[in-house]
Amino acid sequence: MAERRLFTSESVTEGHPDKIADQISDAILDEILKGDVNARVACETVVNTGMAMIVGEISTKTYVDIPKIVRETVKDIGYTRAKYGYDYKTMSVLTGIDEQSQDIAQGVDNAIETRDSGVMSTGAGDQGLMFGYACSETDELMPLPISLAHKLSKRLTDVRKENILDYLRPDGKTQVTVEYDENDQVKRVDTIVISTQHHDDIPVERIYDDIRTHVIGAVVPSELLDEETKYIINPTGRFVIGGPQGDAGLTGRKIIVDTYGGYARHGGGAFSGKDPTKVDRSAAYASRYIAKNIVAAKVAEKCEIQLAYAIGVSQPVSISVDTFGTSEHSEEEITGAIRKLFNLSPDGIIEMLNLRRPIYKNTASYGHFGRNAEECPWEATDKVEQLQKELKKVEVN
Repeated sequence: MAERRLFTSESVTEGHPDKIADQISDAILDEILKGDVNARVACETVVNTGMAMIVGEISTKTYVDIPKIVRETVKDIGYTRAKYGYDYKTMSVLTGIDEQSQDIAQGVDNAIETRDSGVMSTGAGDQGLMFGYACSETDELMPLPISLAHKLSKRLTDVRKENILDYLRPDGKTQVTVEYDENDQVKRVDTIVISTQHHDDIPVERIYDDIRTHVIGAVVPSELLDEETKYIINPTGRFVIGGPQGDAGLTGRKIIVDTYGGYARHGGGAFSGKDPTKVDRSAAYASRYIAKNIVAAKVAEKCEIQLAYAIGVSQPVSISVDTFGTSEHSEEEITGAIRKLFNLSPDGIIEMLNLRRPIYKNTASYGHFGRNAEECPWEATDKVEQLQKELKKVEVN
């Protein structure tokens, strides 16, 4: 008998301390982009009991009211009373902002490839490696464990804000374990873990029943559940102290939650608070865009793309493709098609995905991938026909 293969991914709600920090950083970025599309922003947020600290490097010709943005973001999340341990009205907001280093700016302003030509192009804002991934497990071409974990987290927030479960509080975490068969196909959901902040007077038995009915029952397809599926809900028995009162939060600390739940590799760079000249963000979006179009075109059932950059250099230093043996085309052939169809310089990515817009705050919770293409243009599958045609040429030749 073949040994079971289990894989687990987690998500967190928008009221989790790290996600509060991510949303504040991206809300500041969005507000700056409204007044200055060419701003350079690297904005980090720290939250703890009763306070938020905004630090980083921002070079811009516009002005934004950072304390106001912080308070509005915290209010929207739901921390509106001091008894929740965090309150948008009474919290303190500290700032420590510098401009982008001129040593970095000169390489971003004019890439090494065009520095002596008189024609300026944008260089990568840092060195690094970025991964994108797609697979055919779900309609959104994401791995099922992270897809379900995000949907459960979003549902936790929805039932709170819609007063379906009015005793819930903003902080929460979800985790889903999926069992795969010997052919690496989804078989069933093995375990669901949910921890949710709640009002002090609610018994754990009621929370268990309500979460099973209104959250899990509304999200997870019944055919994936069976008598052996395990449900672990608020396993400590109490989750009243949460949010920044329960734990400090920091921008960029949930990079696996933000991407593929550990199912694919990760280069280590965070997204939130960074303008699109930072390839940590824009090239991660581009690599997802490429991988998703390859899977949508049925070139492969799974695809992982790695891009790598050097600071101040426009073109990627490497492009790597891994289809895990699920494609009839060689990875060299697919790489050739990518080079022809996708401009992967910072300027090319920004133009291709229209990234100089205030679209980022909404990406800062429930994952950056597997979303609506109108909100997240890297989710579009508009390169499918071109990829199919390009690879058809390779077959003919």
